[in-house]
Amino acid sequence: MHRGRPRRSHRLRSRTLTDSRSTPPPTPGLRAQFGATFEAAKGLAMSHLELAKAEAAAIGGQIARAAALVGLAVALLLMAGILALVGSALFLSDWLLGSMGWGILHGILLFTAIALAAILAVIGFDRGRIGRSFVAATVIGLVVAGLLGLDAPNRLYTLIGESILPGVEPGVRPLVVGTVAGALLGIALAVVAVLQLSSSGARAGALVGFGAAGALIGAVSAITFGPQAGIALGLAVGYASWSALMVADIARAGVDTNALKQRFMPTQTIETSKETLEWLRRRMPPGIGS
Repeated sequence: MHRGRPRRSHRLRSRTLTDSRSTPPPTPGLRAQFGATFEAAKGLAMSHLELAKAEAAAIGGQIARAAALVGLAVALLLMAGILALVGSALFLSDWLLGSMGWGILHGILLFTAIALAAILAVIGFDRGRIGRSFVAATVIGLVVAGLLGLDAPNRLYTLIGESILPGVEPGVRPLVVGTVAGALLGIALAVVAVLQLSSSGARAGALVGFGAAGALIGAVSAITFGPQAGIALGLAVGYASWSALMVADIARAGVDTNALKQRFMPTQTIETSKETLEWLRRRMPPGIGS
């Protein structure tokens, strides 16, 4: 009898385990299912977002690296171009004109003249006048280069000095004649210029200034430069003359400020807005907007 009791208890335990295994878990509600779906979608979206951020960072790094390399390449090409330009100018100046200093001087004068021409073009100055100034400066430079390269002024001053200054030392005669002739020519030009001046002080200043400038030019022209230095000085005079002629032209003609306003200000928009406001003001009831 004692042996049969354990068998019954074993059968009860087996039935209990079978019943517990066959019972399904409770079904989650709609809210729980929606929350689980939302969390899954959120996790998926965040994973995609993190992947996009990582890929964008990698692409941004590649773009920055490429931009840096392109910038370096452009800077090196610009430096190579500048080096080629400056080096060629210095080499040609040393080879053709006898000194690299002429290349430096010519570069400064030429670039200054081009910059001034660009500024005048921006402010609306007549491009035809800029071109005419360049042509006139080219003619002046060629004439000065030809005269000084052939030592023509020195020879002329020497002939004049032999006839009118026989008692002066031959080596000093060209300098004296050139200085006096240049001063007289400057004063003659000043007489023409002072006719347009009303102030007596301005007339006296013009006479002194033109006379001194003429004397200096005459003294310099009396020097025997030789072909290389004469041509180099003629080129420098041509470049400087271009800038001087443009400055003189703009000083004489002035700047059309009205044209500048029309080019760089929305004049039509402003005027139209004013007309609209005036139209609205007239149609407003009395006491409104006053």
